[in-house]
Amino acid sequence: MSATLNLARELIALPSVTPNDNGCQSLLADRLHAKGFSLESLPFGDVSNLWAFLGESGPTLCFAGHTDVVPAGPLSDWVTDPFVPKEKNGFLYGRGSADMKGSLAAMIIAAERFVAKGIKPQGRLAFLITSDEEGRAVDGIRRVVELFLQRSEKIDYCVVGEPSCTEQLGDTLRIGRRGSLSGNLTVKGVGGHIAYWQRADNPIHKALPALRRLTTEQWDHGDSPFPPTSFQISNIHAGVGANNVIPETMTVEFNLRYSSLLTAKSIQKRVEAILTAEGVEFDLDWHLSGEPYLTKSTGLIEHAESAIMAVTGQQAERSTGGGTSDGRFIAKLGCEIVEFGPCNGSIHKPNERVSLIELEQLTEIYERIMTRLLVS
Repeated sequence: MSATLNLARELIALPSVTPNDNGCQSLLADRLHAKGFSLESLPFGDVSNLWAFLGESGPTLCFAGHTDVVPAGPLSDWVTDPFVPKEKNGFLYGRGSADMKGSLAAMIIAAERFVAKGIKPQGRLAFLITSDEEGRAVDGIRRVVELFLQRSEKIDYCVVGEPSCTEQLGDTLRIGRRGSLSGNLTVKGVGGHIAYWQRADNPIHKALPALRRLTTEQWDHGDSPFPPTSFQISNIHAGVGANNVIPETMTVEFNLRYSSLLTAKSIQKRVEAILTAEGVEFDLDWHLSGEPYLTKSTGLIEHAESAIMAVTGQQAERSTGGGTSDGRFIAKLGCEIVEFGPCNGSIHKPNERVSLIELEQLTEIYERIMTRLLVS
């Protein structure tokens, strides 16, 4: 059994449903300490965070990831116990295998191999690991970055091990992420008996023209490499369940994934202006998950692309797609960031899995990135 596979199995066997790290970081910290890394535990609330680094000066190359996983869901949907790792048909099955315990295992083994070469790095090799990426994302990397800014802790390059690829390892390299802004809209009306509609004011009828405008609005045309901003409704609720009652209110939950051409404040103003123009009486609560970020290349992107090509033969497509990640917080440190990990087709689903071949390739790619950036 390979070292990467063995470590991935050990991590999967620890049911670390967000935000419970359940010993994963201790396992990784012990291995890093054995290779000479300095360790710092940074707990905030019920979230475990680990900062580890090797070297005292020079540019810092940081590998970032999370040990927490989403809940497994109904066990009947799994071919095996989600927290009992199993190899089958060339894949490793288990919750977190692709998102992202496989990546964590590859990072650690790559670091161990890099250190074993006995080459003194021309800079610092570091790890930043949290247990809050899949949850509220409040006391994890967000809080650590705030602390790092206060104490002027510098990271120059960061590789986030999120599962970035689509069809095969190496086809996609994330170089940024769209912003994510959610709204919880309450449309106000006057309830009543449906037979006496004249005495009521149906909030559903009032909201429909505004919702149509919001869903057909051209927010922008995109900004390479960002696609155009998207407005999507996720939930609508109104009524008490009876077919003869006009509801008092209607609630609508929506989200915008937006490009760097817009800001959260500009979007909020436009949404509220459309609702007002359509005569909607409303309350609207906003939640900003993250502003968009785009990496400005200072070498990491090209070194990552070269390592990917050398191992997989793939020319990675530079992308800003996908959901949010901890990269949105790390970007505030001003470092160059790429996100690269295994294929993401099974993440957050029953029977999550990662290719055994990709685990080994990923380990080699990470080690090549370390060598390219830290060995002169």
